[in-house]
Amino acid sequence: MRDLELLAPARNADIGIAAIDCGADAVYIAGPDFGARKAAGNPVADIARLCAHAHRFGARVFVTFNISLREGEAEQMHAQMLQAQAAGADAFIIRDLACTAWDDIRVPLHASTQCAIRSVEDARRYEAAGCARIILERELSLESIRAICAAVSCEVECFIHGALCVCYSGECRLSGYLDGRSADRGDCIQACRSRYDLVDGEGRTLLRDKALLSLRDLNLSGRLGELAEAGVGSFKIEGRLKGEDYVRNLVRLYAQELDALVAAQPQRYRRASFGRVSGNFTPDAGKTFNRGYTTLFLDGERRQGWSSMEAPTHLGEKAGTVRAIRREKNGTRLVLQAEKGIRLHNGDGFCFLRGGELIGFRGDVSDAAGILCRAPEGLREGTVLYRNADAAFEKALASAAFRREIDVTLSVRAAGDGTLELRARSEDGREAALRSEAGLPQAQKRERQLALLQTQLSKRASGYRFSLDEGALAALDGAALPLLGAAALNGLRRALADALDAQPCRPRPLYSPARPETPASPSGNPEALMEPLMRSKYCIRFELGRCPVHQGAGDSGPLLLVNNGRRLALHFDCKSCEMTVHQSL
Repeated sequence: MRDLELLAPARNADIGIAAIDCGADAVYIAGPDFGARKAAGNPVADIARLCAHAHRFGARVFVTFNISLREGEAEQMHAQMLQAQAAGADAFIIRDLACTAWDDIRVPLHASTQCAIRSVEDARRYEAAGCARIILERELSLESIRAICAAVSCEVECFIHGALCVCYSGECRLSGYLDGRSADRGDCIQACRSRYDLVDGEGRTLLRDKALLSLRDLNLSGRLGELAEAGVGSFKIEGRLKGEDYVRNLVRLYAQELDALVAAQPQRYRRASFGRVSGNFTPDAGKTFNRGYTTLFLDGERRQGWSSMEAPTHLGEKAGTVRAIRREKNGTRLVLQAEKGIRLHNGDGFCFLRGGELIGFRGDVSDAAGILCRAPEGLREGTVLYRNADAAFEKALASAAFRREIDVTLSVRAAGDGTLELRARSEDGREAALRSEAGLPQAQKRERQLALLQTQLSKRASGYRFSLDEGALAALDGAALPLLGAAALNGLRRALADALDAQPCRPRPLYSPARPETPASPSGNPEALMEPLMRSKYCIRFELGRCPVHQGAGDSGPLLLVNNGRRLALHFDCKSCEMTVHQSL
C-alpha cells in the first residue's frame, strides 16, 4: 500500500489551514527567514498554529530552508530550524547539504527542487547524503521520472501545477546579474517575465517587445495516475505567493483526482492523511490565475506552445470580440460576439491586449446584450476580450464552506446492567468507549428506539463523521434497550468525540532514513557561478520554428535579447537540446 500525498503551498498559516481543510495532505511554508520566497516569511508561532491544525488530520507541515547560504548564516538557520522543529514541523525542505551534519535536527530532510535534481546520479547523491525525499526538477519526462524513482528508496516529490521558471531550478543568476537581487536568495525580480526584443547578429530586430523567456504554467491534471505508476508519492502545487482562493480551488481539484485514483485502486493506494472533505463547489483550474497551461516535457517531446510571450500574466478565458461600442446614459455598452458556451455575469473582470500591454476593467452589467462598463482608453471595435475574473465563480468559491472530518465507526452493545456500551474507532486507529447512564427505564417501543439510535449516532460532532458499524444494531437483537432521547444520544456522541480529541491523531509513518556518519559537503554557493546566467530546456529558436535540428530551419546565427539597452546573448547546445543565456558586451 502506497501513500499518495497532495502538497499545497502556504504563504501564511491561514492559507495553510484552508489548504488542509480543502483536502491537502501536507503544506509547505517558510519560517522567518531562509525560504526561497523572500516575501513569504512567517513567525514560528504561526507555524505552530498551522501544525496543530494539520496534525488533527494526520497532515504534515514542511518548512522551507532552501536558499543559498552565505558565510556566517549557518548558525542562525540552525537555530530557526530547531525552533520550527519544536513548533511541530514534520520535515524541512533544504538546499544546502550542510544541514545533514546537525544531529539535533531530527525531522526528515527533503532535497529542494532548487537542488536541480534531474538525473539518477543527482537523485542518488542526495539520497546518500541522508535526504528522506527528493523534489524533482520540473523539466523532466515521465520516462526520466520513472528511472529516478526506480533507482532510489527515498520518497519522490513532483510538481504538478503552477508557475514555471524558464531555467533549471536553482541555476538562474539572471535576476542577480540584472538587478543585484538573487533568485538563490528568494529575491527574484522575475526577469523571465520581462519583455525583450529579439535581435540577430547583424543588428536586425526579428521580434519586438515580447516576453520571450516567459513560460506558461504547468498543469498535469489528468496525469496523476501515470506519475503514481512511475513511483511519485507527493504531488506538489506551486504558489507560495498566491492567495487563498487560488490554493483552495486547486487543492479541491487535485484532491478529487487523488481520491478518484485511490477509489479505483484501493488495494494499491491510499491518501497520506485522514478525513473527508465536504462542500458544494466545483473547482476549475481555468478560472484561477494562469498564463495558459502546458504539460512541458512530461511526454518526452519538445513541442511549440511552451511560452506565454504575448502576455506573461493572467489573460483568463476568451470572452469574445467587440462588434460595436455604444455610449449610453449609464456608461458604455460593448456589443460582444461571445465565444460559444461562455456565460457572462455582472461584475466579471475583462482584459485586452494593447501594444503588448494588458488593459483590464470590470463589467458592471454583463448579459446577452453585451457589457455595460466604463470603457478604458484604447478599446476598439474588433478587440478580442478575455474574462480574467468570473464573478459567479469567485462568489461560489468564497461562500464554499469546506469541512474536513475524520471518519469514526461506532459499535453498540447492550451491557448486562441495562446500559448501552458504545465503542468508537477513528480511521487513524484511535479508540474510545463509554456507557449510557444507568438506571434508565426500558424503551417500550423497540423499533422506534433502534431508529433513533441509527439517526442520532450517525451524525457529525466536533470534526468527526460518525457511522454505525455494519451489524451494530443487529448486535442488540433480543437485548433490553434503555430509553434514550435524542439529546442524550447526541451527548454520548459528543463525549466520544471529546475522548478521541484527547488523543493525538496517529499519522501515517514518514520515511526517515539514517543520516550518514560522514556528513555531505555543503552544496556550495551557486551565486559565484556567473556563466551561464541561465540554462533551460526551453528554446526560443524551436518556439519560433527556427530550430535547425528538429524543424529543418537554417542556422540563424547569433541571437540577442535586448531590454532597455541591456543585451543578453543566447547560445544553443543542440547536442543536449538546451538553451543558455549569457552576458553580452
